[in-house]
Amino acid sequence: MARHAFLVVLATLLAVAGQGAVAQTEPGPTLAQVLKRGYLSCGVTDAPGFAQPDGTGNWRGFDVDFCRAVAAAIFDDPDKVRYLGLGVRERGQALQSGWVDLIAGAGPWTQSRDGAQQHVLFAGVSFFDGQSFLVRRQRSFASAQDLSGLSVCVQQGTSYELELADFFRMRKTPYESKLFPSFEEAARAYEGGQCDALTADAAMLHGARAKFQSPAEHDILPDLLTKAPHGPVVRQGDDQWLMILRWALFALIDAEELDLSGAKVDAALKAEAPRIRHFLGVEGDRGAGLALAGDWPYRVIKHVGNYAEIFERNLGQGSPLGMDRRVNALWSKGGVLYAPPVR
Repeated sequence: MARHAFLVVLATLLAVAGQGAVAQTEPGPTLAQVLKRGYLSCGVTDAPGFAQPDGTGNWRGFDVDFCRAVAAAIFDDPDKVRYLGLGVRERGQALQSGWVDLIAGAGPWTQSRDGAQQHVLFAGVSFFDGQSFLVRRQRSFASAQDLSGLSVCVQQGTSYELELADFFRMRKTPYESKLFPSFEEAARAYEGGQCDALTADAAMLHGARAKFQSPAEHDILPDLLTKAPHGPVVRQGDDQWLMILRWALFALIDAEELDLSGAKVDAALKAEAPRIRHFLGVEGDRGAGLALAGDWPYRVIKHVGNYAEIFERNLGQGSPLGMDRRVNALWSKGGVLYAPPVR
C-alpha cells in the first residue's frame, strides 16, 4: 500500500510539473524576434481585395487582416505590423532572409511550393480559389458547360492557357484562344470587346471586373477548372511559429462557426456554453504550448473579427469585388471551410 501511495503521489507531482512546463513555454526563435522587435513583419502581394495600400498609404485587405489577427494574438494590438509589398519572385527570398516573418498570401499551395524545394511551409488554407471564366451577363451563361464557339482572352505562357485548352478539348467543343503578354492586357481586351470571355483564377477575375466601367454587366461563372488553395507561408524550422499562424487561422474559422463576432465577443465571455468558454480562454489556457496569452483567441476576434467579417469587408458583397462565399463558405453552409476546434 505504501508503495502504491508513493507512486500515486509521484505521478501527481509529475503531472503538475508537466502542466507547469507547458504553461511556461518559451518563445521560439521567430516569436522571440518578433517580441524583441516589437512588431510583426508581414509580406503581402498587391492584389485587389487581398492587399493594397489605401489613399493614406495604409495597407488594407483580406491578407492584411490575417497579419493583423496574428499581431492581435501576440501583442493584443492589431496595428503592430509592418507590411512589405513583394512581387511574386521576391516572396521566397524575403521570407528566407528574415525580412518578413510570414507571407500572408503566397501562390497556390502545391507540392513544389511546399516542403524542401523552397524551404517553406503552408500554415493552412485561408482562401480556396481556382480558374474560372468572366463573361457578359447578357449572354446568360449559367456555367462553363454552356460555353462553346467562343473567343477567350488569356495570358500567354501560363497554366491558364493550358487548362483552357484541356477544358475545351475534353468537352470536344470549339473555341478560339486570344493570347496576351499579361493578365491586365487580356482583361482590357475583354472589356473592349475583343473576346467573349476572360479566364484566370476567380479572385483575379473579380479584381478585374471591379475596375471595369460597368462591373454589373459581367459575371464570374461558378465553375472552377482547377484547385488553387492559398494561405499563409512560413520558413521551415520553427514549429511553434507554424502552429501560431495555423491556429490563428483556425480561430477565425471556428469563431464564425460559434457565431462569435467582434461585436459579440465581450458578451460571450459570460456565456455558459462550454465550447465558447474553452475557445475564449475563460476555461483552460489557450496559449499553452504557443507562448501566447491564454485568451489570445478573444484578442483576435475582438480586434479583427471572425472569418466571415474579414471576407465580407474585403471580398464580399459589401466590397468592390462583390464575391459570393461559394466554396469558401463554412462546411456546414455548403462550402469546404473547416477547422479543428480551438480547445
